[in-house]
Amino acid sequence: MTFLDINIMHKNLFLLFLIITSFSFSQNSKLTSSSKVSILTCGTGNESYSLYGHTGIRIKDISSGIDIVYNYGAFDFQTPNFMLKFVKGDLQYFVTTNQYADFEYGYRYENRSIYEQELGLTLEQKQLLYQQLNGSLFSEDRYYTYKFIDRNCTTMVIDKINSILGSKIITTKKPVTISYREILFPYVENHYFQKLGINIIFGNKVDNAAETLFLPLELHRTLKESKVDLKPLVTKETTVYEAKIVPYQSSVLNSAYIVISILVLIVLANNKHITSTYLTIAGLMGVFLTLVGLYSFHEEVLWNYNVFLFNPLLLLFVFTLYKRNTQWIINVGKINLVCLVAYLLFLLNKVDLMLLLPFIAAHFIMITRIIMKCKSKNKVENTIVL
Repeated sequence: MTFLDINIMHKNLFLLFLIITSFSFSQNSKLTSSSKVSILTCGTGNESYSLYGHTGIRIKDISSGIDIVYNYGAFDFQTPNFMLKFVKGDLQYFVTTNQYADFEYGYRYENRSIYEQELGLTLEQKQLLYQQLNGSLFSEDRYYTYKFIDRNCTTMVIDKINSILGSKIITTKKPVTISYREILFPYVENHYFQKLGINIIFGNKVDNAAETLFLPLELHRTLKESKVDLKPLVTKETTVYEAKIVPYQSSVLNSAYIVISILVLIVLANNKHITSTYLTIAGLMGVFLTLVGLYSFHEEVLWNYNVFLFNPLLLLFVFTLYKRNTQWIINVGKINLVCLVAYLLFLLNKVDLMLLLPFIAAHFIMITRIIMKCKSKNKVENTIVL
């Protein structure tokens, strides 16, 4: 063992000692009457992971020199088979801590709003929450299996606070008249491809009434109305930082126009190879949606009716085209058309109808045109025979 190895080992042991010592101190330290517990709500960002905002718990005690933010939104890109675990729905997220100053600086740097809501908890409740949060940092409770709706940085915070309060004080107000999909739509208004992607990959669950409180800004609004023993749960609200308004730069490359243009060109081209290639891609998309629905633990992707649009049977349809079996082309084509009509009828009262209507129209035109050509061909052949 070299001197360098010994030096590194000593540094690692010293770091471990500091972690254990600080953990023991935090477990045994008592919050004072001046301590405060608040919910931090961070605004939306432009990256896919930040489109829906963020929630954290802040514990501040000036007398003890404590000002920590607990964050349940951490994950590790170095996790083996990261993407497979994420798709399957068994990716482990975990809680981390930040000094409040670092936390605030990070969100200011990203120009994301920060709202703080101080909770009217008793000193005993604050102490219990503080101990539970610190305890979870060094136990199996640190990790949880992420679910887009049911378990995320917001729902974990809600569960912690409700546990301290002794009942489900923080919850959605009944009756719920809006679906999860409708709640999500405004967040991706200026992000066309994210909007298209989540509406294709998400299945029937997101059309249910949004009874689970799962988004940071929704929690922020709900906390304003939450009460404990007829008293407001939130005793003080502060806008720590209001994001600077940046004019939205519209782009054809980030809009429906580019997709509609591509679909129109494919339809107008009326070329067998181009049409077959597109329908093959659409069919493979259907296979992907089907496999994800069977493979994944995410309830949001189960029972995905978009397989009636991106239909795996389109692959069989393309296969019959290359086999030039006109009767099979007509029969399989009709099945696909029936699926399309059923899909359209089902989508009539859905918020994503207009988003997916160009695909419905393009598929209907392409398949119908092929069927009509085959029928004309059969008619000509029958006439020649006669």
